[in-house]
Amino acid sequence: MEKINHAFEKMKMLVGMEMEDEQQQPAIEDGNSFSFMDDFNRHCTLTTKQRFYGFAICLVAGLTCTLLSILVFFHPIKFGITFTFGNLLSLGSTTFLIGPKRQVSMMLDPVRIYATAIYLASMIIALFSAFYVHNKLLTFLAIILEFGALIWYSLSYIPFARSMVSKIMLACFDTEF
Repeated sequence: MEKINHAFEKMKMLVGMEMEDEQQQPAIEDGNSFSFMDDFNRHCTLTTKQRFYGFAICLVAGLTCTLLSILVFFHPIKFGITFTFGNLLSLGSTTFLIGPKRQVSMMLDPVRIYATAIYLASMIIALFSAFYVHNKLLTFLAIILEFGALIWYSLSYIPFARSMVSKIMLACFDTEF
């Protein structure tokens, strides 16, 4: 049991979770912070074990939906729904590890804001075109945009990849046509 607790502590340090005792209810501040995210974070009190279970379940469900979407690839509307739902579950899985407030603040970081905006917009467009428009071509184009935005969003979390993408973009736009 000691080894498991030690492994949990190492994982908490790797993902950036606070090292405070998560069994206790977080103390309510002096009342000068009444934002929605602070209030929401205050009510999200899960143990480390529950966080890892939530992360694993959400991630496996998201990856399963994403992989199962390949089975309905030739039906763009069904593909768009399952692919986007899988992406939402996978994106939500990290919220279990780092908490909703930190997840949102990381997504809105100036380095990632454009990637986040395009990624979320492409998911909304894909779902809108699948549910309301029922246009296969528009849904397929939205899925292509969503896939590209997913790659960009994922790479925006890796400092080396960010620098490589910015160097490639500068090289592409620096040449004169």
